Amino acid sequence: MGYRVLVDKEELPMSRLPVIVGFGGFNAAGRSSFHHGYRRTVIESLSAEDRQETLVGLATLMKLVSFTDGQYSDAEGNSYTAEEVASKYEEQILNSTLVRRIEEQHLDVDNVHWHKEATIAPAEGEALTFVTKKKQLPESLPESWQVTELDDGMVKVQLLDGVNVKFDATREMPVKSAGQLPKGFEPGEHYTSRFHPRGLQLTVVAASDAVQSTGIEWQTIVDAVAPDEIGVYASSVMGQNDENGNGGMMKSRLMGKRVTAKQLPLGLNTMPADFINAYVLGSVGQTGALTGACATFLYNLQAGISDIVSGKRRVVLVGSSEAPIQSEIIDGYGNMSALASVDGLTKVLGTPEGEEPDYRKASRPFGENCGFTLAESAQFFMLMDDALALELGADIHGAVPEVFINADGPKKSISAPGPGNYITMAKSLANAAAIIGEESVRERSFIQAHGSSTPANRVTESIIFDKVAEAFDIKDWPISAVKAFVGHPLSSASGDQLASSLGVFKYGIVPGVKTIDKVADDVYDDRLNISVKDVAVGQQGMDVSFLNSKGFGGNNASAAVFAPHIVESMMTKRYGEDAMATYRERREAVRRHAEAYEQAALAGDLKTIYKFGENMIDEADIEISADSISMPGFDNKIDLSAENPYKDMV
Repeated sequence: MGYRVLVDKEELPMSRLPVIVGFGGFNAAGRSSFHHGYRRTVIESLSAEDRQETLVGLATLMKLVSFTDGQYSDAEGNSYTAEEVASKYEEQILNSTLVRRIEEQHLDVDNVHWHKEATIAPAEGEALTFVTKKKQLPESLPESWQVTELDDGMVKVQLLDGVNVKFDATREMPVKSAGQLPKGFEPGEHYTSRFHPRGLQLTVVAASDAVQSTGIEWQTIVDAVAPDEIGVYASSVMGQNDENGNGGMMKSRLMGKRVTAKQLPLGLNTMPADFINAYVLGSVGQTGALTGACATFLYNLQAGISDIVSGKRRVVLVGSSEAPIQSEIIDGYGNMSALASVDGLTKVLGTPEGEEPDYRKASRPFGENCGFTLAESAQFFMLMDDALALELGADIHGAVPEVFINADGPKKSISAPGPGNYITMAKSLANAAAIIGEESVRERSFIQAHGSSTPANRVTESIIFDKVAEAFDIKDWPISAVKAFVGHPLSSASGDQLASSLGVFKYGIVPGVKTIDKVADDVYDDRLNISVKDVAVGQQGMDVSFLNSKGFGGNNASAAVFAPHIVESMMTKRYGEDAMATYRERREAVRRHAEAYEQAALAGDLKTIYKFGENMIDEADIEISADSISMPGFDNKIDLSAENPYKDMV
């Protein structure tokens, strides 16, 4: 079979396989592209060379050293080799990544600002008097106030009765751990991010990381497809809740401030997709922002791959971004008894009285635990149909054939787990077995568990896995839980799982649940292998990973992810050896281009794509006919021809 460039829709396969051709992002483990974040989670099991590269990459990301003129140097101008950087900063890097005590520059959990309400009144026989600027008086004065004007715009106020006031105060938070970005890494420093909430800063750098990891210029991809064959599906479940978003807007009146013109629009949970379309890709294609609590990433992934399978889209960017480490959000989840508190961890870990618990072990999936650990993360993945990937020589990291989503039915508690996850997991296994065979599912698969680290989850999720394993005759099923390392970033949780799965396919190491000493006694693990150490399975030792997510409200989602060697085998069967040989030649150039970005990123230059107001489309130049639309800046037209899908009805 000779190789042909597949661009004509008539030549495309009927069943298009959505393949992952690029991925990137940032969480508590560092940068996701080129498996850096994954490698941080299994750093004890890496080769010396991979370990050193991981540490040096984190050192530049965290601004411990810079790389210029072929050498590393610190702020004092001292020069180091890569080996010296890894040795000198290893302990500092390890202690300043993954789940840990919330750092003071992020949030001072020992002295969180709040207002203490009080009622004050004049003492008997005395007047309660104060002086202030006239312009600072309330517009509507209380009847019990007597105001006397003074010089220079000042007034004296005498209170004849009591008044309610709020005193500035601080208090200690009961929750002190989170999955924070590596200390020193500030996403907003990598582009012009003025007034952007932290979640949108993460969106920009993470989406840019994913795009550049492909090794293919974005314009090359755009030129290969029609403008409406591109899709972006991204959101944040909580929205942007810091001072520059909803958080600043909602408390502005109580804080005596004015709402800005940017806080409301930038606070919307659709903004990750909107920012990517406008400032990273410049896309006029399909856009979507689905949310499903902790399963949000998989909701967006389902939308993207469904459009690829149907042929509506040929390339999609899918992801989510969340930056919820804020006192108000911690209070919200904490008051639901959902988070691992200091008191809870002290009891679980048996911490001696007067000492702080080991916050590194706060997130404890399937072990003795007391709640989940909030985290910040943004993860993005570029997917194409297999024909486009073949045409462009894209490097394929895996494939996702389908995402299954099911609700729980009747519920007594909206936050409690329910039966919907049985359906999603069983469907995912059945789907994978039908495509790549029962043996791959039975012998060479593993699970990326939701593993939220709550007492209820460790029981209910393990029961599901155990029952599904029995149904598919699986024994000793490897279970991984990435939240043990990076915490729970809500919408981005399954994005973390997917990035970790791609790392397993590359390095052949399934991360163990290393924050626990043993599996809890009430976990159902007769057919499960929940290891507290990393498990070496070898390269190509796993054919498929199953992602599982259980969200508040009954938002259950599961998906199978095929390993790259499985995908290449499938594509060889579809296109033949000659076409694949030509594809591999093209892939070498793509990999070289990707490696150039990797080397820049390792040196601390993320080359963040942020095109504010660039290449604006002049609407006067849009050409519309009955058959097509031509958009300025796009080589290919948007096809308006359509067939009537309801011929039998008209």
